[in-house]
Formats: sequence, structure tokens, C-alpha cells
Amino acid sequence: MPSLIDFRHVTVWRGNSATPALDDVSLRIDAGEHVCIFGPNGCGKSTLIKTITRECYPAASHDSSIEILGKERWDIFQLRNLLGIVSPDLLGSCTTDATGRDVVISGFFSSTRIFPHHHPSAELTNRAEKALARVGVAHLADRPLTQMSSGEAKRTLIARALVHDPQTLLFDEPSNALDIAAQFQLRDTMRDLAQSGIGILLVTHHVSEIIPEIDRVLLVKTGRIVADGPKLDILTAPRLSELFGVALTVTINDGYFHVL
Repeated sequence: MPSLIDFRHVTVWRGNSATPALDDVSLRIDAGEHVCIFGPNGCGKSTLIKTITRECYPAASHDSSIEILGKERWDIFQLRNLLGIVSPDLLGSCTTDATGRDVVISGFFSSTRIFPHHHPSAELTNRAEKALARVGVAHLADRPLTQMSSGEAKRTLIARALVHDPQTLLFDEPSNALDIAAQFQLRDTMRDLAQSGIGILLVTHHVSEIIPEIDRVLLVKTGRIVADGPKLDILTAPRLSELFGVALTVTINDGYFHVL
């Protein structure tokens, strides 16, 4: 199978910043890998995800190239059918009275609700309900998203991401705004999905979000990948202390890492 991504000397500028959000990044991630992109806020993690999903584009350069699933050029709608995306941006745009079922069905139309010109078939509705059941929220099919807890809404968005049977799920800071119980439920859901064979690409600054199934961790700082390798080699006290600029202690419990 082609790699999920193959970036070569990729630099991305955002807004009027004097420094690039991504700075000469070269990175290959194979399809089906379970990988975490880890680093402090503002380090370029989300820009990396947005470059994969074609929301951001790199600066033109003779030695720069991007391949996603083996191709340099994509119809964005086709690409997003192969990548399930769960992001705070998406949750923030779901502010209508759309039900859980409608939000999941909207994934077929790259929207956040069902509009009058959309005509979902019975097959699409059935697939949406199966996706809701897969993440344990079938009972939310008729509940407006605005009446759900943050944890329920996040799992509904995961169902939306799953509705196309994607090869890889991209989680961008998934536990934002979740209480402790919802965080545990989210981690269990992510573990189930990883064990089912779906590739997981997790972007986070919370080390406790890194589920045991994730084998590889990349550390990102000021737009550059400063470390890349097996989890046990990367998530060490010296490395994380240097990354965040504070003295940290790292512990492991039941396959999860914690920092003090």
C-alpha cells in the first residue's frame, strides 16, 4: 500500500507571521500506522494536519513535494472520503439544531448538517446509524448536537469521520473541553478503533492521550520535527523537559504515560 503521507522539505506559512508554521519538514507515515504528533501549543502540529487535509498548502520549492496515499494531486472531496477527521474546528462549526444522525450523514456531503439540496438515500441513513452504533452513541441519533454533552458531541463527530470507512482517522486535540469521564470514554473508543485495523494519527499536547496502541511518536517544536521514533525512546523526561522548557518526570501506568 502507498504511504499515508510522504512529505519532503515542506514549509508552510500562515497569515503574516515572520516565521513559518512548518519549517522544512520531511516525514513519511505508512498507511495503517498508529502515530502521535506531540508538542506544545503553537508548535505547528495542527498546521501539519491541515496540510495533510489540503486546508494549508506549502511554499513552492524545487526540492519540496507532498504525496498523500501515493498521489501528489487530489480532488479534495475524494481525499476526505479516505481520511476521517475529528477536529475542534469541525465541532465549533456544528452550532445548529442538527441531530446526531444528520451530523453523521453530513459527512457524505462535506458539510455539518443536512441542507435542502441534500437528498440522503436510505442507504446513507443506514450507514450513518451503523457508524453511531459503532462508537456507542446510537441513542443520540435524534438528539440535536447542541443538546449533547461535549463527550457525546465528540463521539458523534467520530461516527461522522467513520461513515466512509476511512483508512486513517486524524484526531486533532481530541480531548479539548472534555471532562474526566468523557476523556476515558474517548480513549477507549480510540483503542477499539486502533485494534480494528484503522490507522490512527493523533495530534496532542497531552501525553496521557497517547493510547497504548500508538507505537511511534514525533516531537514538534517551532515548526520542526525534533525527534521521531518508538514511544519508549521518545517520551522520556529529558526530551519532554527540553520540549516544554520545564523540568518534568515521566511515569508509565497500564501502558499510558503521565508527566509530573
